Amino acid sequence: MSKPPEKSQQTADHLAYDAIVIGSGISGGWAAKELCEQGLKTLVLERGRNVEHNKDYPTATMDPWQFKHRGQMAREFLEENPLISKAAGFGEDTAHFFVKDKDHPYIQEKPFDWIRGYQVGGKSLTWGRACQRWSKYEFTNPERFGYGIAWPIGYDDVAPWYSHVEKFIGVCGNKDGIEAMPDGEFLPPFDMNCVQEVISKKISENYPDRHLVHARWAHLTKPDQLHLDQGRGKCQARNLCMRGCPFGGYFSSVSSTLPWAKRTGNLTIRPFSVVHSVIYDEKLGKATGVKVIDTNTKEVIEYKAKIIFMNASALNTNLILLNSTSARFPNGLGNDNGLLGKYVAFQNYRASVTASMDGFLDRYYFGRNPTELILANYRNLHRQETDYKGGFTTFMGAYRNQHPTEKPAGEIGGDYKDSLTEPGGWQVYMYLQGETIPKENNHVRLSKDQKDQWGIPLLITSVEYDDNDERMIQDFLTQSAEMLEKSGCKNIEKHENKQAPGLDIHEMGGVRMGKDPKTSLLNQWNQLHQCKNVFVTDGACMTSTGNQSPSILYMALTARAANYAVEEIRKGNL
Repeated sequence: MSKPPEKSQQTADHLAYDAIVIGSGISGGWAAKELCEQGLKTLVLERGRNVEHNKDYPTATMDPWQFKHRGQMAREFLEENPLISKAAGFGEDTAHFFVKDKDHPYIQEKPFDWIRGYQVGGKSLTWGRACQRWSKYEFTNPERFGYGIAWPIGYDDVAPWYSHVEKFIGVCGNKDGIEAMPDGEFLPPFDMNCVQEVISKKISENYPDRHLVHARWAHLTKPDQLHLDQGRGKCQARNLCMRGCPFGGYFSSVSSTLPWAKRTGNLTIRPFSVVHSVIYDEKLGKATGVKVIDTNTKEVIEYKAKIIFMNASALNTNLILLNSTSARFPNGLGNDNGLLGKYVAFQNYRASVTASMDGFLDRYYFGRNPTELILANYRNLHRQETDYKGGFTTFMGAYRNQHPTEKPAGEIGGDYKDSLTEPGGWQVYMYLQGETIPKENNHVRLSKDQKDQWGIPLLITSVEYDDNDERMIQDFLTQSAEMLEKSGCKNIEKHENKQAPGLDIHEMGGVRMGKDPKTSLLNQWNQLHQCKNVFVTDGACMTSTGNQSPSILYMALTARAANYAVEEIRKGNL
C-alpha cells in the first residue's frame, strides 16, 4: 500500500468550523439541521458522492419495461456482488444507492452481511421507514432482567424529542394507547385492507394483550404546512420509495433535513470524503478536528471544529474511533476501558410465516401501500415469561396475488389475456423483528495488516447469533402460526431463512451509552466519557437493541444531543 500524500496546506480559516458531522444519513442529517438552526457553521462529511433531491433519482419514474433486465441484475453482477445483492430492496432500480462489494472490503471472521449506502443521504434513501417509539420497557428491561447494563436515560428523557422529530419528518399512524408502543405525533394512517381488518379483530378477540395496529411509518399521508415548507408533498402510494421519491412523500435527509439546514446558510457538505480519524489534542484534552482523505485525489486534509458528531453508521463510527489513536488513547479515542467495538448487536429477522385467506374476492385496496401493520411486542414486558430474554415486534401484511384464482383456459388469446388482469386470492405474511442480546464477544476490531484503498485498516466483524435468538425464533413461529390459524387463514407455512447478522441493516452498539465509564463509552448526552466534545448519536451509541425499529430513536437522540451541545458551547464548556 502506497504512503498517503502529505496533508493539504489549505488556509486554516478555510478548514475551521463550529461543528463537524461525520455522515449524512438519518442521524447525520438531523445533527446538521439542529446545529445549523442554532447558528453553528457546520461541515458535513460524506465518504460517497453527492445526491440532490429529485435531480439524482434516475429511476424514480421509470416503468418496468424501461429497465434493461426488467429490474433484475445481470448474472455477472450477481457473481461479483454476492453480498450486496442479498439486501432488501436491492435491484436494477436501486443499485445506485448501494455499495458494491469490492468498493469497501472488510473481513468476516464470522459471517456478517454489512449493507452500506455511500452517498449524501446515506441509507435514509433506502430505509424501511418504520417509526415506532420505544416504550419504557426497552430502556429498563435489559438491566431489570439481567441481560444488559442500565441505560443512562429513560423514555421520559426522549419523549419530547420523539415529538420534535415526528412533527418534522411526518409519521403516519393511529393513537392506539398501547403500553408497549407509545403514541406519538401522527398524520392519518393508511387504511387497513379488509383482510388486515379481520385478522386484527380476530387477534384482539383471542389475545387481549396483543394489538395488531396501523403502521407508524415516515410517510406524508396528509402533509402539514411544515412539510410543505420543506418542499415535500403527499405520498402517492407507489411503493417505489427506495428509488428516491420525487414527491418527498417519505422522509430522507436528502429531501428534508439537509435542505432545511442549507437554508440557514450555515451548512457545508463535502462529499467524497473518507474520514481517517478524529484528531485529539493532548494539551487541550479534547478533539480538535478530523483527518479526511479525498476519495478521488487521495489528498489528506485536516478540518477543525469545536464539536464533532459521529454519524457514519454504527460500524463505520466504530472503525473511525478505533483508528483515532494517540499517546493518550493508544487503543482508540475514549477507549480507556477497552470496550470500544464490543457489545455489537443487531435485530433478528430470521423468521416469517405465510398463509392464504379464502374469500374477499370482491374486495381490493387503493394503490401500493408502502406500509405494514405492526403487532406490538407482547413478550417479557412486565416479567420474564419465556425461556429467552427480550421481545419482538411483528410486521404483517395482506395482499391480492398477481395471478388469477382459477387457471384460465388455454394460454393464448383474448380470454387468456383478460384473465391476467384479474387479481388472485389473498396472501398473508408476518415477519419477526427481534431483540438480540449485546455480548462482549460480539465485536468489531481493526486488522493489523490489511488496509483499504485509502490506507485505513480493514474492519473485522466477529458477530453471531446465540441460543437466545433460536428460542425466540421458535416462539415467534409458533405464536404467529397460531394467531393466523385462529384468524381463519389456511395453508400456513413457517419459514426460517438462516440469514447472517447484518442483513437486517440494524446493527448497533460498540460505543454504547451508560452510567458508568468503566462499562460504557458514552454518557447520558451521547458524549464520550473521556472526550466530551465528541458525540456519537448513530446506531453505535445503543446500549441495547430493543425490538422496535431504531431509526427514529437515533434521530431523537441526535436532536437531543445537538441542542445540549449548543448549550454547552454557549456556556463555554465545550
